Amino acid sequence: MENTTSDSDAAKAGARPPRADKVAVVTEVRERFADSAAVLLTEYRGIDVGAMATLRRALREAGGDYKVYKNTLVRRAVLDLGVEGLAELLVGPTALAFVSGDAAAVAKVLKSFRKENDNLVIKGGILGDSLMDESQVLALADLPSRDELLARLAGGFAAPMQQMAALMNAVMAKFGYGLQALIEAGGAPEAAAPAVETPSEEASLDQSATEITEDAAEAESSDETGD
Repeated sequence: MENTTSDSDAAKAGARPPRADKVAVVTEVRERFADSAAVLLTEYRGIDVGAMATLRRALREAGGDYKVYKNTLVRRAVLDLGVEGLAELLVGPTALAFVSGDAAAVAKVLKSFRKENDNLVIKGGILGDSLMDESQVLALADLPSRDELLARLAGGFAAPMQQMAALMNAVMAKFGYGLQALIEAGGAPEAAAPAVETPSEEASLDQSATEITEDAAEAESSDETGD
């Protein structure tokens, strides 16, 4: 029987299935891309272990996770993203900074580290669904971080609030001074209904006035007579 199996069919038949560990890595990378606000790509050729550890720690504090994968596996993972040009960045020893929070803060760390370590190359990255080149990553690093924006926003709110607090303090101080002066003067006169004098009280007042007048007249007469 003539063998009709083509070379391509034989090749397919003899092809090995992907290893489970590679499939796991591709799945992990694909999920990391999907869950990250941004992914920044760098080349770390020539950076020693100690410097890499320092960079990893700084990125972690800024909200980034610095990981190294095989480029071939990352290429497989990013095929489903549909971002043109991303696969072209996956050449040479590439490390990926997955950003879970503030992309500007992570970009600042990379830019600052590169000033002291010329071997770090910022290739570009992806922000949302948009591809970024090196210049755009550096521009991102120059933007205020989320913490800086929050601090500025809080400062903008704090200024009017401080002015309002100062005004309220001044009003309360003046009120306190006025109240203290009133207390030292004997207190505020309480509003009361006008007193109604009874006839007996009026007679007593008239009699007292008459007696005072008579006593004054007698005293004046005694002075004149010399008694």
